[in-house]
Amino acid sequence: MSVSLGVQEQAAILTDYVVDWKDRGGKVLAYTCVSMPIEIIEAAGLLPYRLKALGHPDTYLADGELSPLNCSFCRSCLQLGMDGTYNFLDGIIESNGCDHMRVMFENWRRVNEPGFFHYLKVPHFFGEDSLEYFEGELELLKEAICEHFSVEVSDADLTAAMERQQEVRRMFRELCSLRRRERPAVNGSEVLALTINGSSMRSEDFLEVLSGVVEEREGAPGETPRARLMLCGAATDEVKWFEEIERMGGLIVADAQCFGARAFCQDYDTGGDPLRVLAESYLANLFCPRMYTEYDKRRDFILQTARRANVEGVIVLYNKFCDLHGVDAVLLRRDLAEEGIPVLILEKEYSARADIGRVKTRIQAFMERIGGGA
Repeated sequence: MSVSLGVQEQAAILTDYVVDWKDRGGKVLAYTCVSMPIEIIEAAGLLPYRLKALGHPDTYLADGELSPLNCSFCRSCLQLGMDGTYNFLDGIIESNGCDHMRVMFENWRRVNEPGFFHYLKVPHFFGEDSLEYFEGELELLKEAICEHFSVEVSDADLTAAMERQQEVRRMFRELCSLRRRERPAVNGSEVLALTINGSSMRSEDFLEVLSGVVEEREGAPGETPRARLMLCGAATDEVKWFEEIERMGGLIVADAQCFGARAFCQDYDTGGDPLRVLAESYLANLFCPRMYTEYDKRRDFILQTARRANVEGVIVLYNKFCDLHGVDAVLLRRDLAEEGIPVLILEKEYSARADIGRVKTRIQAFMERIGGGA
């Protein structure tokens, strides 16, 4: 278990990998959402870095800018932007994932303007007109990156980056197949830790890490969990929450998290115009409540994932005041229950350790209900 546990222990905002990249003169460009085609950043020779807070508990600076009625994940990210933790970034790409994130960036820029800032407008539905619009937005993003960082990005560069990402996604699916086994060879907290670290790495290096874990665990005997669980919900980069669930005997054998499986849904043929292919693959596979008119598609994705992993229950975990996932949770509980899949809805404060006791009690009761209690 040395490979994945080593990665889990190294989870940090500023990892050794990022420090080494910066020491060698590399630039780091942050993004916020799985709707961002990171292939464009990699094709420009930059390091794609997904913004995260890793359960950072302090928000004393951010609370002066954002109301406590805003998502606490956004307030934690803002805190790290204001207190200098994220000063190693060379730029940020914002996208319109939700209003809380938008307001967070407005305050971040006012207090601590990043060297490069670009607002990527992502449509809220998939159609021919929205696809054409998104392709145009990706072209504007590419041009802005090239101008600011004095680089050139050719179609060949984009295609090469796309081919590398395809390999990463293929290997991530291999990893997920190991946790879907009757006796899973990898657990949910390890997969989350790997994904978090991979979101701060170039694709070729993340592929090497994933390949090492898959090779190490392929022949592992695994263990039979007391309950096979699936985790859905908003951006969750708190490995400790996964660990707490799994310490109670439930194993997260599948997920529909954007710091998880939803970040690896894109699939494409690398032939054709690269930006067009990227626009279509990302917009068509954006299983997020921000896609207002596509709940049925999102529900079917979750159902298919749950059935493939033979889950016995689904936990929908999201942060307080997350309007998008709060509404989606109500619909999911209804529709999954109709399919015979028990659902537990958990609303919590991000990074609040005081919440763990209350949440553990509810999870224990849920596991007993589905037959997986101690």
